[in-house]
Amino acid sequence: MQESIYKFMKVGIIHFMAYPQVMKGEGPILETLQKIAEDDFFTAVEVTWMKDPEIRGKAKDLLEASHLFVAYGAQPRLLVNKLDINSFEEEERKKAVQQVKEGIDEAYELGARGLGFLSGKDPGENKREQALDLLISSTKEICAYAQSKGDLMIALEVFDQEVDKKCLIGPAKLAQKFAQEVKKEFTNFGLMVDLSHLPLLGESAREAILPIKDFLVHAHMGNCIMKDKNQIGYGDEHPRFGIKGGENDVEELIEYLRVLLEIGYLNSDNPPFLSFEVKPLPGESSEIVIANAKRTLKEAWARV
Repeated sequence: MQESIYKFMKVGIIHFMAYPQVMKGEGPILETLQKIAEDDFFTAVEVTWMKDPEIRGKAKDLLEASHLFVAYGAQPRLLVNKLDINSFEEEERKKAVQQVKEGIDEAYELGARGLGFLSGKDPGENKREQALDLLISSTKEICAYAQSKGDLMIALEVFDQEVDKKCLIGPAKLAQKFAQEVKKEFTNFGLMVDLSHLPLLGESAREAILPIKDFLVHAHMGNCIMKDKNQIGYGDEHPRFGIKGGENDVEELIEYLRVLLEIGYLNSDNPPFLSFEVKPLPGESSEIVIANAKRTLKEAWARV
């Protein structure tokens, strides 16, 4: 592609993955967020919970000064607290919904355009429909809460169903069915895809994206390892592109970008978020992994 990448997307990075030491809402949040804000390759950033209100206030100021578009990931709030938003235990389900609502409050405070979350565990074929009904109920409650406070877009991220996170959503057909039900009532809802998760789902870019193209509102780029269960980074750990034993590199990103262009997700009228979700493995530098991702995207875009 000869035209500028920035014409078609807001190039983002997930702060709490690139710097996983902040994933629990603590740690060097401001110091690491500033590194991203100083890097003009990025026009967007995705942040997560910040437990200290003072830190959150300073982060808000930093983000406003940076001219970065902002999104908010509520996934860590659920994963760290081991909460299941489609739990059969009503109290646990309510706790999960409340966590996302608190994330919505923070997202508005930080000036975010959207918020992402994930479904709970897949209970297996026999109870899957019941779990889906619970997920739909939780999601509608979340969308209603967000809608009552402003125009924040809510996106459920599609994860693997069998390998690592083992989430209900899930395969493209089930994601489509779920989104159709929520979208009947709420316009502030959509789905999020991640290149990292496609191999874990056993789906190609076309198989994963075409069935849900009408609901797609957010997208991530990354890698995974699934050939060797004993390899460090196995599963949904978002290692750097091109890692030995990994699934995604330049060629896979090219195909992903082509499909996103084909369906009109990447477009020049309203460029959407397309963010790196990459994480350093033990002994690796966040900065090197980020540089790896940028080089991968530059090469892929040049060949789309």
